[in-house]
Amino acid sequence: MTDFTFDAKETVLVIGLGKSGLAVTEVLRARGATVYATDEKPPADLGAAIASVEAHGAHFTAPGDLATLLDRVDSAILSPGVPLTSPAVRAVQQHNIPVFGEIELAFRLCRAPVIAVTGTKGKSTTTALIGHLLRACGRSVHVGGNIGNPLIKEVLNLNPDDWVVAEVSSFQLETIRSFKPRVSVILNLAPDHLDRYHSMDEYAEAKFRIFANQSPSDFFVGNLDDERISALETSRGEPRMHARQLWFTLGDRHEDATIYLHGDAIVYAPIAGDPRPIAVLERGDIPLAGEHNVQNVMAALLAAFAVGCEAAPLREGVRTFRPMPHRLEPVAEIDGVLFVDDSKSTNPGSVAAALHAYDRPIVLIAGGRSKGTDFAELSAPLRERAKALVLIGEAADEIAAHAGGVSVERAASMDDAVARARALAAPGDVVLLSPGCASFDMFRSAEHRGECFVAAVNALREPAGA
Repeated sequence: MTDFTFDAKETVLVIGLGKSGLAVTEVLRARGATVYATDEKPPADLGAAIASVEAHGAHFTAPGDLATLLDRVDSAILSPGVPLTSPAVRAVQQHNIPVFGEIELAFRLCRAPVIAVTGTKGKSTTTALIGHLLRACGRSVHVGGNIGNPLIKEVLNLNPDDWVVAEVSSFQLETIRSFKPRVSVILNLAPDHLDRYHSMDEYAEAKFRIFANQSPSDFFVGNLDDERISALETSRGEPRMHARQLWFTLGDRHEDATIYLHGDAIVYAPIAGDPRPIAVLERGDIPLAGEHNVQNVMAALLAAFAVGCEAAPLREGVRTFRPMPHRLEPVAEIDGVLFVDDSKSTNPGSVAAALHAYDRPIVLIAGGRSKGTDFAELSAPLRERAKALVLIGEAADEIAAHAGGVSVERAASMDDAVARARALAAPGDVVLLSPGCASFDMFRSAEHRGECFVAAVNALREPAGA
């Protein structure tokens, strides 16, 4: 079978029962497909997931029992958290069953054009901002993917004049086949997920799959300031790149860029019509902290310009955008100390960007579960920007080894970390939660970690004994 319809004519195995896998199960069952689902977690941890699967008329099968049904399976849908090397995937591949990712399935069922965003940091902010900008320009927009809501739930019953904006991870891009965004965006590349990839080259190649199927009628938005990404520039002879290239920069390569900084103005060199550069907005119009967010805004503007938006509504769209939860989100100012939640920071590069976002002394709360990354790149930013460092979680010692002489304290919980940080901070300082690690050693998710931080900060304002 080569033409998959994912409906009543087919039997599909869903591998992985996280948020994405459960959404796939629900959609496939609604389309009439026979669905089996499996997950390699202990059965005791899967009670709610199995109940959800069965409530939709699908069948749960333990990994050890897959051999009994694989002869009946037409295709498998893989959740992004499950590596291609997992035993379940290998068993499926040994039966010559095609494996698709959720993002590929969503694309095949979607009638609307897609703008896809990837990168090591800034994906969610940029994805949400593109959606916000397109709405400001009167477009009908649906936002999903790795941003938190499975793309498969956003793409059904859309019209060709709608738009889909998708945050896509390297994990999701591993399993694409025909996925072909109208606009692809790569924001940056820095060490991340090196517990899954053997090298930065392998990680970058997974990201580069975002443009693999694009044609000259599509657009690619890239970061000229990132050496690995700028190497894709057409003039360097990159044979895999067929889309029309649009570049952003904070540096001085204005002649190669489609959007760039001139003083404090963000300037756009139009890709159609009057070629004279347009000053779109001022840096001060951006309601987000940090130079990295200037880059995110540039990337979002280029994606919007690529689909035909005009400068005036885009300018207003940027001005009215607000930070996403847990991404450099101000929580409170208490006794002159600003508390900021950047819990979605899960790699050292994100911590470095967060440290450079404020011109105030910073007490940093960091730590969690390492993803195989090297924390050495934090040494210089910590020396330059951090007043003190409060560490939590499994990676505390790894980070402390690169503290660069900055005062270090260790905390046993988020409440303890916030209390210690508050004691170290003075009026005018920032207490910044930017962990640079995964959350799963102490918390259910990065969102849960941020919620615990917010609760601990709010508790500082409670009168004693209240």
